[in-house]
Amino acid sequence: MGRIVMAVLGVMLALYVVFGLVLPALFGLLKFAFLLALVAVVAVAAVTVVGKFGKSGK
Repeated sequence: MGRIVMAVLGVMLALYVVFGLVLPALFGLLKFAFLLALVAVVAVAAVTVVGKFGKSGK
């Protein structure tokens, strides 16, 4: 009986850790990576546009 109770508590704790701690951390990391990639794309586009306008003026 004690082993069953401890197993159920262990499963509940594991689910809490996965859904309460691990998944939000992963989603936060993915959101940060997405925003970083978006900033990088905007920077590359800005440098490309400025470079093309700089060459056309000569």
